[in-house]
Order: sequence, then C-alpha cells, then structure tokens
Amino acid sequence: MPSASAAPFPLDRSTAHLCIDMQRLFAEPSPWAVDWLPRVLPNVSAIARRHPERTIFTRFIPPAQPDEMTGAWRDYYRQWREVTREQLEPRLLELVPPLAELSPPAITLDKQLYSAFANTRLAQGLAKRGITTLVVTGGETDVCVLATVMAAVDRGLRVVLPTDALCSAHDKTHDALLTLYRERFSLQIQTTCTERVIEEWD
Repeated sequence: MPSASAAPFPLDRSTAHLCIDMQRLFAEPSPWAVDWLPRVLPNVSAIARRHPERTIFTRFIPPAQPDEMTGAWRDYYRQWREVTREQLEPRLLELVPPLAELSPPAITLDKQLYSAFANTRLAQGLAKRGITTLVVTGGETDVCVLATVMAAVDRGLRVVLPTDALCSAHDKTHDALLTLYRERFSLQIQTTCTERVIEEWD
C-alpha cells in the first residue's frame, strides 16, 4: 500500500508520552550499551518534563535465567546469559537518573518483551485516560521502539516520533527505520523534533 501525507497530529489532552527503556543498562558500560543514548537524553528529559503526569516509562526486565523463557527467547538468553538477572547488577535495570526522579508522577511499567504493549496495563491505562496519540521516545529505534510503534498503530493510535529523542546501537538500521516510518506509515506515524513537541503540546 502506498503512503500519503497527513496533517500534523494535534498534541492535546488525548496525548501521552511513552518513553521506552531509558535505563542504566543501555546508558552505562554493559553488553547492551547504546553509545549515543546520552546524546538524546536531554531531549527525552525535556519532553518528559513537559508533562510528567502524562508520561509513561518502560523498563526492559530480562529473566533471572534463560529457562524462564520459551522458544527463541530461551535461546536468545542462552547467548546473552550475562544480562540475565542472576548475573546483572540490579541497579542497571533502573531508569537513568534524570528520568527516575520524574516517577511519580510519571508511571513506570516493566516488560519482558520488546513491545511496551506486552505489559497489558499499558493498553488498559491508555484507554481509561482517553489517549489517542502517543509521543514515543527512547530506544532502540529498530528494536523495542519498532515493536511498540507497530503495536500502537495496530491499536489505532496516532504515533509521533521526535527523531532527536530516539537512539540505537546501529546507525544504519536506525536510519532505515526512520525512512520506513516516513515513507510507508505517514498517515499513522509522524516524525518531528523535540522542539516542536514541546512547543505544540498544550
């Protein structure tokens, strides 16, 4: 299906900020470090501070042991055993400090899978609050953000992506995903910048 252009999505009381996995695990030296997470952190923080009461943080929580998972996930953690909870420093699962201090009033939800919607409380909470538009920030653009964005689209939510508030460990696939969002999903996903989100979100 070809894509098309759409008018900018309104950022109003039906908007929430969903910040994906901005944790010490990805910000500090670790097997899963994302080198340029610190570069986007000021932008993520600025958006979260705009409306902390309308912000939802997610945390990616690995299993204690690989055998707690099934199928390909079990195989995955057998390869990444050093990031299972039995080996990982617990503090690495915490949100990075500038964001941790915002919760509460921001909400923090934990998940074991890529998509934020793997935690069923997310969809329930959005529906209860009448949220129809999500501003999505965090990482990684081509993994957990990707899974979350596509799940949001399937649920009929409008998605706004401030591209300077997204990060990945891989520049090539980060850029490819931004191209995909712009060229194939422009009626459901809009790319913008942090400055415009802050200016337009009443």
